[in-house]
Amino acid sequence: MRALSSSETLALWERGARWHPLDRGLLALSFAGLSAGESVADWPLGRRNRALLELHATWFGSLLEAWAACPQCGEKLEFELNVRDLMAPQSDEKQLATVAVEAQIFRLPTTRDLAEVAKSSDEQQAVIQLLALCRIGGVESCGWTDEIIEKVGESLATVDPMAETRVALTCPACDHLWNDSIDVASFIWAELEARARRLLWEAHSLASAYGWSESETLALSAARRALYLEMVRA
Repeated sequence: MRALSSSETLALWERGARWHPLDRGLLALSFAGLSAGESVADWPLGRRNRALLELHATWFGSLLEAWAACPQCGEKLEFELNVRDLMAPQSDEKQLATVAVEAQIFRLPTTRDLAEVAKSSDEQQAVIQLLALCRIGGVESCGWTDEIIEKVGESLATVDPMAETRVALTCPACDHLWNDSIDVASFIWAELEARARRLLWEAHSLASAYGWSESETLALSAARRALYLEMVRA
């Protein structure tokens, strides 16, 4: 992977501006050239999340600046995470593609599966729909009991531990402990949008001062743009 140029930053941001958050993550991976002829929508979630973490480290650095609201008292908690710390150790053994639970066989969930259930307003039904999509064989269950759902979830998490990235948090106000999920794709897009807006502001400022076109401004190195902006402000 390589760093994004200024023009690539704007092109990627403009293309994905109206896309669903799930699609933005896939767009970023494809834009970085990580698809290699495959559909990233069909990657297991753990593979997608690891690639997104590596992409963030390459494009924007290893630190994620995040915040969460305590579910107990509502206190806002700001914290930093290192993407390297969020990556589960990679095993030398080939990752299992399926799990078996009570005579049923399930494949690993993908982003395409998440997109299928994203419109569901009922969380429990969304989970059941997701498991039904991932069920590929075995004796069909007579019903999705809480016990079966939990067993399948635990089995999938064991095989693909990076399918969901979670962090343990402690509220500084009430000492409440909880786990929160991290959506790396949203961090990437927030960083991308902030950088794109900054580039557009720089292009506007330098065009107003020197009459340069956007492409001429973006062709400058970051260091030269910063120097010209300092002279504009002086």
